[in-house]
Amino acid sequence: MKFRKHKGACCPPCPIVQETICGNFNGPLEGSEVWSATAGSYRSGTFQLFNDPFSTGVVTAAGDAIPPITLSAAPGNTDSQSVNNPTSFTISASLGDSGTYCITLFRNLCNVPPPLVCNVFAYVVNSNDNTVSVVDTATNTVVATIPVGSIPDEVAFTPDGSTAYVTNFGSDNVTVIDTATNNVIATIPVGNGPIEVAFTPDGTRAYVSNEQASTVSVIDTATNTVIATIPVGTTPFGVAITPDGTRVYVANQGASSISVINTATNTVIATIPDGVNPQQIAITPDGTRAYIPNGTANTVTVLDIATNTVIATLPAGGDPEAVAITPNGTRAYVTNVLGDSVTVIDTATNTVIATVPVGDSPRGVDITPDGTLAYVTNQGSDSVSVIDVATNTVIDTFAVGNGPRGISFVQICTEG
Repeated sequence: MKFRKHKGACCPPCPIVQETICGNFNGPLEGSEVWSATAGSYRSGTFQLFNDPFSTGVVTAAGDAIPPITLSAAPGNTDSQSVNNPTSFTISASLGDSGTYCITLFRNLCNVPPPLVCNVFAYVVNSNDNTVSVVDTATNTVVATIPVGSIPDEVAFTPDGSTAYVTNFGSDNVTVIDTATNNVIATIPVGNGPIEVAFTPDGTRAYVSNEQASTVSVIDTATNTVIATIPVGTTPFGVAITPDGTRVYVANQGASSISVINTATNTVIATIPDGVNPQQIAITPDGTRAYIPNGTANTVTVLDIATNTVIATLPAGGDPEAVAITPNGTRAYVTNVLGDSVTVIDTATNTVIATVPVGDSPRGVDITPDGTLAYVTNQGSDSVSVIDVATNTVIDTFAVGNGPRGISFVQICTEG
């Protein structure tokens, strides 16, 4: 038996599905991603940005698409744009500015790539057993243990999350870890007593403070070699880089000062007097201020980045050391080593709003990418305390390696 073929009737047409995503935003935000997709997922979309009437400045949005997404809305106004092949949408807003966004998307169900499955992991540096614990934050369980150098202190990730750099204070080098496999892929000799590491926003350079050499090593991340060594103050500890990547701030414990490095020339362009025994440094997401715990003085210095002047000195607990700022820039969390606690600072008013008891000798702190939890390493009790940022209470405590100090988060996504 023969069947007659009807033109165009062999296959059903691919259905087009419409999706709508809406949400609120509050500044400060600097290119904060509110939506993303793999290339080819969506054929077209309309992106809308509304700025509340009581905002004081213009809010903007951008994204990868054809043509590129570029939105700008003054207070009380809306801007929108229709594009093809969108893959990302980010919003920028100053402190005090807020509004809403809505995205209408269209995708062809015949050409939908596998969904991405993303997991957040905490890397915890264990200084007494020379390892890094990899913690799955969904369950707060250690899923891998990675041997590194002698007396490791801190860990930081390249901006793309592909590699972790661990400073080894006792072996004068930096261990490089592939986060996809948790294998060590390089060891980089640096100065004497490396203690902290930070990356430029483009990920091309890493700056390492060498405490016992009073220098900062500059690493080319493409070759994993030191390309410059910069003299700074005595016994440098904390190192942080401004969001625009132009300056590096280094806390000099012995000199009670802050060195400011120009990344274009890798030279010190300013030295700022600070409180006694400055430790780590954290810069707000909008790049306007730096928060610096002063270990001996039991205080936190607030530094104005634009003028390089101290604008506030806040009380903290005994021997404050590490500091982390929430992604929205509204809170700073400071560990108090001798106080067995964490000081919580409201950055809008520069006031202490809570003191949270944690484990023995808290050393490191970092905030989850979604800004909901603060993880604190307790060196004296070989554990990590998990603080709910909304209530400033400890909701979990779990064991890691021996003598945990530094901690940092990475989000790893794979196709489901």
